[in-house]
Amino acid sequence: MSDYDERPWLKLYDEGVPQTTMDLPYPNCLVMFDARVEAEPDAPCVHYFDTTLSFGEVDRLSAALAVGFAEECGVVSGDRVAVQLQNVPTFVLSMLAIWRLGAIMIPINPMYKQELTGLLGDSGAKVLVQHESLYPTVGKDAAAATDVQHVVTTSELDFFSGPDQALLANSSRQRHDSTLDLVELAQAHEGQRPEPIDLKPDDIAFLVYTSGTTGPPKGAMNTHRNVVYNSEVYRVWVGLSSDDVVLAVAPLFHVTGLIAHIGVALLVGMPMVLGYRFEPVAMAKLAEQYRATWAMGAITAFVSLMNTPEAAKHDLSSITKVASGGAPIAPTTIEQYEKTFGVYVHNLYGLTETTSPSHGVPWGQRAPVDKTSGALSVGVPVIGYTVRIADEDGNDLPAGEIGELVTEGPGVVSGYWEKPEESAKAIRNGRLHTGDVGFMDSDGWFYIVDRQKDMIVASGYKVWPREVEDVLYQHEAVREAGVIGVADEYRGETVKAFVSLKAGATATKDELIQFCKDRLAAYKYPRQMEILDEIPKTVTGKILRRELRQKDPAAPQSS
Repeated sequence: MSDYDERPWLKLYDEGVPQTTMDLPYPNCLVMFDARVEAEPDAPCVHYFDTTLSFGEVDRLSAALAVGFAEECGVVSGDRVAVQLQNVPTFVLSMLAIWRLGAIMIPINPMYKQELTGLLGDSGAKVLVQHESLYPTVGKDAAAATDVQHVVTTSELDFFSGPDQALLANSSRQRHDSTLDLVELAQAHEGQRPEPIDLKPDDIAFLVYTSGTTGPPKGAMNTHRNVVYNSEVYRVWVGLSSDDVVLAVAPLFHVTGLIAHIGVALLVGMPMVLGYRFEPVAMAKLAEQYRATWAMGAITAFVSLMNTPEAAKHDLSSITKVASGGAPIAPTTIEQYEKTFGVYVHNLYGLTETTSPSHGVPWGQRAPVDKTSGALSVGVPVIGYTVRIADEDGNDLPAGEIGELVTEGPGVVSGYWEKPEESAKAIRNGRLHTGDVGFMDSDGWFYIVDRQKDMIVASGYKVWPREVEDVLYQHEAVREAGVIGVADEYRGETVKAFVSLKAGATATKDELIQFCKDRLAAYKYPRQMEILDEIPKTVTGKILRRELRQKDPAAPQSS
C-alpha cells in the first residue's frame, strides 16, 4: 500500500467532515437551483449595487430568456452558447437559461480580443452573449468568422440602480444592428417557460477553456456532476449556509467564480454580491452594504483591499470566511491580511480540470510552511479526492519526494472538447496529470514548488508564452520572439518578452508592448520588453527560454 492509499491527510480534516466521497446532493445544477426556488422564492439571489433579484425573479427571468434563446436563436439540447460577460446579473440569467434548454455554456473572459475567434471556432458555438461595448471591436468579426448564428448583447447598466458608480462612468447603451437585446428577449417571453428537460449528471454544464500546461486553449468538459459535487465540497469544507453572503471577488467566467461563487450560492441559497468587475473600493463598499461573509479569489484581490486606503476604511468585519487560490501565496501576505482584518486566509488549490477545489487547508487550521523552500502548503486533498506525487513514468513517489501532482476525484473532468489525444494524455484511468510539480509531507500536507514547462501565472490567470509570441510575430518588425514569466510583487508573475528585429527594421519597446496590449487580454500582454540582437535557440531553432530566464534575475531559474 502506498503513502497515498493510506490517505495520511484524513486525520487533518475537522471533525464532522466526511472522510470518503459524499453523495451527490442533486442530479444536475438545474435541479439544485430549482430546489432553492421552491424552498425560498423570495430570498435574495443576486445583489448588484442597489438592485436585488430574488430566487423567484431569477427563476422567472431565466425561464423567459430560455424561451427566447430557443425561439429566436434556435438553441436546442447539446448546442454551445458562449457568454462573454463580467460579474453582472445577466451572466447568471444566461447560464440558467442555457441549462434549461440542455445546452452547454462557454464562459469567456471579456478581456479576450483576438482569442475570441479561436474559442468560438473550437467550440462550434451557435450563439454569443456579450457586452454591447464588445460587439463592434470584438464580437462582430469573431461571429462572422465562425459558426455563430446569433449575437445577444447586454449591458452592465441592465439591472443597475443606485448612485453613480465610478466603475460605470464610461458605460452607455450601445444598440447594434444584427444583434438581439438580452433583457428585451426575456421581456418578450415573460411568463413563459421551456419544456422541462432531463439533464443527466454526466451531461456537460460548462466548457471552460484553459491553456493548461501543454499548448493552445482546450475546452475542459465540466459536467453537472462535477459542478454539483464540488459546490457541495465548498459547502461542507467552509461551512456555508443560507445565512452566508458571497462576495464575488473572482470573475464569474473563471472556474473559481463558477463554483465558489455561483455553484455553492445556488446550492445553499445564499445571495451573491456582484460588482461588475473587481475594484477594491467598490467591492469593499458592497461587502459592507450587504454584510458579505464569504470571499474566495486570487490573493491579488485581497492585497488590493489591504493596500487601498479608501477600501480599508469600510467595515469588512462581516467577512469571516476567506480563501485564496490560483496563484502562489507568500506566507507574509497571509500574516499581513490577518493583522489588517483579523481573518486568516485559507489556501485552496484546484484547476479548471478539477472543477475548482482539489486541495484546501481544513477550516480552522493553519497551513504549514516548508522550511526548505519557504512555500506555503496548498492544503490537503478535499473530500473524495486522492492526490499522488508521481515520477516521469507515473510511479508513486514517497512523502518528501518532488514530482507531478496526479489527481483523482469526483470533480475531475472526463476530457477536453473534441480533443481525444490531449484528453488521453492528461487524464489516464480517471487520474489527471496536472502538470504542476510539488511534494507531500509525511502528515499529508501538499506543496506546489514549480510548474512544468513554461506556463506563466499572472494574478491567478494562466498565460501560455506561445500565445504572446504569436502576436509579437504579427508585428512587421519582429524577427524572433521569446516570452517568459518574471517575478512581480503585485501579480505574482508578469509577462516579459524578448525580441530580435528584422534587418533594417525599427521598433521601440513601448511600441511593441502597445501592439500586444491592443490584441491580448490585459493580463497577457508583456509589461516588460527587451530587444536583443539574437534570441537564444537550439540547433533546431527552438527558443531557449532557460537562457532567457538567465538574462533576468527576476525570472524563476531552472536547470
